[in-house]
Amino acid sequence: MVQDSRHASGAAVEVDGLVKRYGDFAAVAGVSFDVHPGELFGFLGPNGAGKTTTISMLCTLLAPSAGTARVAGYDIAADPTAVRSSIGLVFQDTTLDDYLTGEENLRFHAVLYGLHSAEIDTRMPPLLEMVGLTGWAHQQTRFYSGGMKRRLEIARGLLHMPRVLFLDEPTIGLDPQTRAHIWAYVDELRTREATTMFLTTHYMDEAERCDRIAIIDEGRIVAIDTPGALKASVGADTVTVRTGDDERARDEIGRGLGVQGERSDDGLRLRVPDGESFVPRLFGHLTVGVSSVEVRRPSLDDVFIQYTGHDMRDAESAAVDQFRSNPMVRGFRKG
Repeated sequence: MVQDSRHASGAAVEVDGLVKRYGDFAAVAGVSFDVHPGELFGFLGPNGAGKTTTISMLCTLLAPSAGTARVAGYDIAADPTAVRSSIGLVFQDTTLDDYLTGEENLRFHAVLYGLHSAEIDTRMPPLLEMVGLTGWAHQQTRFYSGGMKRRLEIARGLLHMPRVLFLDEPTIGLDPQTRAHIWAYVDELRTREATTMFLTTHYMDEAERCDRIAIIDEGRIVAIDTPGALKASVGADTVTVRTGDDERARDEIGRGLGVQGERSDDGLRLRVPDGESFVPRLFGHLTVGVSSVEVRRPSLDDVFIQYTGHDMRDAESAAVDQFRSNPMVRGFRKG
């Protein structure tokens, strides 16, 4: 008797201590988390943080170095075939056949997943309509725009009715208007389909849309919660002030107001409990001229800095440099 590798916890995705090493370099360094059924779960982090590597393991495209994971109840190591049949995947880079039509791309995918002709004919038209490609179904996809290709890939990922849909940076390289359209389709999917969605992104506005997000940096999860709870955990407003002499202003604020400022491209950044009441004290204390001041409530950018000690751009540069310097992983696609 073959043992059923499904697990009865009820989570759509379960990850426990997952690791991926390349020599001495840990692309993923022991991540653990659960994704609830029907949830839009986000992995937020810079390029090179381990997002794509984690998804690749969960989708059985990479074997983990250590740890365990279950997707749709199936163990990724013990039953990879069942995992693949239970998921949909939209890659960062397009994987369509440019010389097939939109409909032919969908049919080819459906046949690979064992769908019968009647099932394909029933399932395909509403998906094409939902992503706004009914009128383009018989056109070769080499004539599609980047946004149209991505929408077709989302439809393709849903054609076999997966329990979990993985979206790996689904809007990367797209213009803001097309990104907005893609998200309109994703929002509609959440209304019409009872599909769990696992998103990776380095866009803060996309992370805001998620039910919960895990912040990943240097292969480790540093925080996980709802966007609102994470922002509340920062517990401080950000006051950004630009002066005639930011270095002198930082010294005066540190000595007189007990607040340590941080230099940034935008000016001097200060974190205080109540920004609006702090600004009058700031103006009354400084002896240098102030050219601008901005008060901002906590954002996911602030959350990232709070939990990692650096901003997203610095983290991305450091992670990619570290990845490229390791001879075991040169040429491997970073994420």
